[in-house]
Amino acid sequence: MSSVSETIHAAALAWPGVQSVPHQFGAVEFTIGDREIGHLHGNTLLDVPFPRAVREELVAAGLAEPHHFLPQSGWVSFRIRRADDCAAAIALLRKSYDLITAQLQRRAAQAAAAKKSA
Repeated sequence: MSSVSETIHAAALAWPGVQSVPHQFGAVEFTIGDREIGHLHGNTLLDVPFPRAVREELVAAGLAEPHHFLPQSGWVSFRIRRADDCAAAIALLRKSYDLITAQLQRRAAQAAAAKKSA
């Protein structure tokens, strides 16, 4: 049976373009290109960046907490207390991934349009 961190790691790495790299304090960081989609501290804590409006929605809905160290930022923390918290942790990472990939696609389309019109 795999650990919580192994399950989350495998799920994130299955998404196109995602890589994992070491993060400070022994965490594992998940990235797409040069953008971080979140990082995992062992089997107990996931930190994920969001635009502040999204962060506020997640916290208000009880789906995450303000970041444990930077509570005024757009970051959220999700405490993994049981193995069945994996799905919620993966959903938060996926939301971050989807937001970042959409932003990267918009930027690429804008760059292509600008190049075409130049």
